[in-house]
Amino acid sequence: AQRTHDRLMAVWHRRAGKDEVTLDAERTLALKDPGTYWHCFPEQKQARKAIWNGVDGHTGKRRILQAFPEPIIKRMQDDDMFIELNNGATFQLIGSDRYDSTVGSGPKGIAYSEWALSNPAAWAYHSPMIRESGGYAAFITTPRGNNHAKTMAERAQRNPATWFFQQLSIEDTGALST
Repeated sequence: AQRTHDRLMAVWHRRAGKDEVTLDAERTLALKDPGTYWHCFPEQKQARKAIWNGVDGHTGKRRILQAFPEPIIKRMQDDDMFIELNNGATFQLIGSDRYDSTVGSGPKGIAYSEWALSNPAAWAYHSPMIRESGGYAAFITTPRGNNHAKTMAERAQRNPATWFFQQLSIEDTGALST
C-alpha cells in the first residue's frame, strides 16, 4: 500500500472487504512509517466484535491477527484493543461513540469503518490531530441515504486532487453470483 492521497472515501457494498483492505493498508503504512494508527467503528463494542474478537469465516483465524500477524507484534492489550508493533508503531481499535477519549499523541492515520453510521463529531475532533501530524484519514462505508457520509462522498468526488474516491456495487465486484 502506497499513500497517494491524504483523504480516502470508499463507498462499497456490504461484504466487499472494506475493513480487510483498510486494515492491510494500515499495517503496511505502520510498518513503513511508525506512528499511531486508529481504526474507528461507530461504537467501540462493534470494533471488539467485528475485528478484535471476530473470526474470519473463510480462514478460522481472528481478524485482528490476520491483519497484524503475531511475528510483527511486540505487545497487545486486550482491554483497550491496542497493539504495539516491533518497530514502535501502534494500532488501536476505537469507537466514534467515545471519540473524546482519544487524547494523547496525534495519529498518523485514522480509518472510519461504516462512516455513515459513525458520529460525525469524531472527525471534527480528530481532524486537527491529522492535520498536525500530516496524516491521512480514510472513510469506508456502505451507502445509507442522505447523511453526512453522502455529503462527504459528494465533496470527495468534486476534489480528486485531495481525495481518492471509489464506489463499488455488487455488479462492479461480482461478489454474488446470480
